[in-house]
Amino acid sequence: MNDYAKQFMLLLMSEKCYDNYFVDLDFLDVDCFKALLSKGLGMGIIAGSVLVKVPQIAKILGNKSAKGINLFSVCLDLFAITIHMAYSFVSGFPFSAWGDTSFLALQTAMIAYLVLHFGGAPVKAVAFGAVYSAVTYVLMGGLTPLNYLLIAQGFNVPILLLGKLSQAYTNYKNGSTGQLSAVTCFMLLAGSLARIFTSIQETGDQMMIITYGCSSFANAVIVLQLLYYWNAGKKLSSGKSSPKKASKAKAKAKKSD
Repeated sequence: MNDYAKQFMLLLMSEKCYDNYFVDLDFLDVDCFKALLSKGLGMGIIAGSVLVKVPQIAKILGNKSAKGINLFSVCLDLFAITIHMAYSFVSGFPFSAWGDTSFLALQTAMIAYLVLHFGGAPVKAVAFGAVYSAVTYVLMGGLTPLNYLLIAQGFNVPILLLGKLSQAYTNYKNGSTGQLSAVTCFMLLAGSLARIFTSIQETGDQMMIITYGCSSFANAVIVLQLLYYWNAGKKLSSGKSSPKKASKAKAKAKKSD
């Protein structure tokens, strides 16, 4: 049993940190604490990413509509996620540093499929799924050199910002966030913020750190829009209900007269 427990703990920390904590009982090692925190956050983010966009998918399926969701934004987001996933995988980074992108890519591809399907283009939706699967295989199956992926990763920041901010512009133009899921948007923001720390700790890759920093900024813009339009909607609904109450009060006053 002790061997199994040790093997499990070694998934979260190095042999050196294991000896520090469980042999020397040194719990004040800052480097080991930061490494353990980073690994724990990484595993937590991966666990959360399994369901992070499920609320968005469920909302589209429940309403049978993808109104307000910008397909261009979704596709750019998917491109950025896929390139990041392929670059991290081929670079040999630990799964805890990038594993969430595999689940995010699958769910984002599903959202793009649903936007096309409910937008009246089911054939294009199927074709999109087939093309995306083939592209992912080319990127991650050893057919694409790492230096090409590094170049593509360099374009991720402007692509990611363009994708997210185009969704923000759509929200602004529509005066609402449409079928965007608040749960999904908040989880994406929390995950991207945590990924800044895990990238610093586990990879030290400047490109990954910058990417997650920009992602956090763009996700924060969407979240602020959700809060703004939600509050504006509440004020509007309360404003509409007050005239009705006033008219009812006037009607009652006339009857009493």
